[in-house]
Formats: sequence, C-alpha cells, structure tokens
Amino acid sequence: MLISKKQYQSWREVQDEFHGYTSSLGPWGIQETVDYLNEEYPDLKPTASEQVGLLLSEASEYRVLSFK
Repeated sequence: MLISKKQYQSWREVQDEFHGYTSSLGPWGIQETVDYLNEEYPDLKPTASEQVGLLLSEASEYRVLSFK
C-alpha cells in the first residue's frame, strides 16, 4: 500500500504507473488522509501522521506505508 503526493488526472494513470494497482482514494488533504489512515489502519508504524509527514518532506512522489 502506498500514498502519493502526485496529482493524477484519472485512475488509469495510476494503473499505468503501478503494476498490481487495484484502487485509489482521494485526492484528499493532509488531515483527511491522516484521519482515514488512523481509522482504517491503526497498526501503521510509524504512525499515519509521521508517514504522511515523511512523504511531504521527501523528494519522492510516493511512499510505501509500513505496518507493525
């Protein structure tokens, strides 16, 4: 599972870029993303907030989420 800060025009663009793509959510703001991840994936480690913050501070356009 990954999160991305890249803006896509459609889900087909995402599908073309990522083999095995099955679904996407958003686009969402930062807090919406953190809230969703906290609710749906409480076993994220580091926390959802930390992982979203790392993505925003990195040059990379996406980040693979890590779990406990």
